[in-house]
Amino acid sequence: MALKDEYPFDFLELTPQHAEYELEEALLANVRKFLTEMGGAFTFVGNQYRLEVEGQEYFIDPLLYHRALQSLVAIELKVDEFRPEYAGKANFYLSLLNRTVKLPHENPGIGILICKGKQRTVVEFALEDIHKPIGVATYSLASQLPPSLAAFFPSQEEFTRRVETLTEALKKDTQ
Repeated sequence: MALKDEYPFDFLELTPQHAEYELEEALLANVRKFLTEMGGAFTFVGNQYRLEVEGQEYFIDPLLYHRALQSLVAIELKVDEFRPEYAGKANFYLSLLNRTVKLPHENPGIGILICKGKQRTVVEFALEDIHKPIGVATYSLASQLPPSLAAFFPSQEEFTRRVETLTEALKKDTQ
């Protein structure tokens, strides 16, 4: 399984300022496109997949299964820049999956952190002594509004014209 450096999620209709749950919901609503973007050999196991340890609940954003690798794949979605503590969380989830969910014939789980951004050196230091397969990728959204949203907003040219008109009107009012 090759991990992409960036996953284009341009099929999602999200604003640039979105919450984690909105990203997850949009991916679930487009699960077929999401699985295709991830690489084809994946199957969907569940979202907010519940794990429990000593009465404490933990939830994996989407949990996938890679058919060719015969391995569970825990996806952790983050709407901000990668932080070192995300690697620890992914490592924790993989330990739980490997011990409590993985079947005897399956290979150990894989973790994929999909963040809005990352700094390579920070990622390298965070993963250096973790001995489970964890990858970090980024995602991108469309640079243009999807057609279903574009109908509700002025074009970039119209928006610029309106701002210029408003700016001129404000200048006249202050003179």
